[in-house]
Amino acid sequence: MPLFLQISAVAAISMLLPSAHALVLRDHATSRSFFYSGLMGLIVVTLIALAMASRPSRHSPLSQLLSLFATFVILPAFLAIPFHDALKTTTFFNAYVEMVSAVTTTGASLFEPARLSNSLHLWRAEVGWLGGFLMWVAASSILAPLSLGGFEVTSQGAPGRTVVGPMRGPGVDPRVRLARTTMTLAPIYIGLTVAVWVLLLIVGENSLVALCHAMSVMATSGISPVGGMDGAHAGMAGEGILFLFMFFALSRLTFSSDTVARGHARLDRDPEFRVGLLIVVVLPLLLFLRHWIGAIDANAAENASLALRAYWGSTFTVMSFLTTTGFASADWAEAQQWSGLPTPGIILMGLAVFGGGVATTAGGVKLLRVFALYLSGVREMQRLVHPSSVTPEGSETSRIQKNGALLAFVFFMLFAVSLAVIAAALAALGLDFENALVLSIAALSTTGPLTELGSSNPVRLIELGNMAKAVFSGAMVLGRLEMLAIIALLTPDLWRN
Repeated sequence: MPLFLQISAVAAISMLLPSAHALVLRDHATSRSFFYSGLMGLIVVTLIALAMASRPSRHSPLSQLLSLFATFVILPAFLAIPFHDALKTTTFFNAYVEMVSAVTTTGASLFEPARLSNSLHLWRAEVGWLGGFLMWVAASSILAPLSLGGFEVTSQGAPGRTVVGPMRGPGVDPRVRLARTTMTLAPIYIGLTVAVWVLLLIVGENSLVALCHAMSVMATSGISPVGGMDGAHAGMAGEGILFLFMFFALSRLTFSSDTVARGHARLDRDPEFRVGLLIVVVLPLLLFLRHWIGAIDANAAENASLALRAYWGSTFTVMSFLTTTGFASADWAEAQQWSGLPTPGIILMGLAVFGGGVATTAGGVKLLRVFALYLSGVREMQRLVHPSSVTPEGSETSRIQKNGALLAFVFFMLFAVSLAVIAAALAALGLDFENALVLSIAALSTTGPLTELGSSNPVRLIELGNMAKAVFSGAMVLGRLEMLAIIALLTPDLWRN
């Protein structure tokens, strides 16, 4: 069965969870919407699979990339059917945009939390969770063998070309690699999600909110049925639990080392993890100092309790937006009130652009590419002083291939050009420059909550025109799949494989 049909079958089966949830709550109309949609999906997938059974199937890197692309573009139309039928007060296109946002783990919502039922909130979180797991699996089984998704910085092969290695290469059946990766990562992903859920329940969180937040933090989707940390009941303890599990989005070595082709497989020597940890430690300190100076002017510096809450709010929020989760601490607003300073939305946008680790559910440029550009910049400055010097081969450069910095720069330029084009398109459709820029960064970095916190006033997606929503949806798909993968789909050599 083609990969896209397998993903569609999983999506159909996953509709049973919100159906059962709505049935328990005696919301029979919503329960029927999900049950009948899932049943219809399974029937259609089965019929298509039977019709294609006699055809020789092409299991190539191209077909898997196309399946991944179709998952983010076509599958949301199927996922939106029960959502639209259960909500009844919106258009199908709005439901489609909502599902694109969920499956790409962007997490931007067109609807206020109070407008959606608990079962619909659960469905959004579940779709985001499944989208995050799909990216976990795709990173190892699809993107890594093709040197895409950040692997081009460390891989020996050119982007879009199959790399020969263990469980890779033209002679390896992609289905075997996909099945093996899925069976390896599924228990880890499910186990971590259950662990977060149970811990949140222990500290007093509501069951539905705890489950949605557990799914969201593992998928870095930022989807919440209560609008984020402000509406949660677990308080600082709940934020601490989410903070700890966000570390899994800083580096793949926090949960697996199967894609390490060069350098060390130790977490303490992983450049992504070290760069991410440096940002999480240093930036909140700078923000705290900034707030402290503001508090001195406001004669509030003597309040140590508010100061500590402000520091925690900065630390949690920095980690959240660096991993492109997008949860803002309940004390993030406290930090502003304590210092009397406005929200530094530009910092949050910068963190989202940096993104998390390669082969994680985080979006953005990725920390490994940022690290490669940093090493290249340092090296160029050294050559200005010592033009004939030779770069030593050390632990910091062991994971970066010879042209890694160049490829990282190419990707960064593609990201910047995409950002400019999308922002210009949104501005042409009637948005002001600030909102167009915030929406573009939110989509390309898959950090939907930026629409609420990135600008001085929240961007209401429901008020956008259909063309602006379509551009935003396309940008979310582009941000999740990345421009290099889209270009790889158009490479003639890949079509001949």
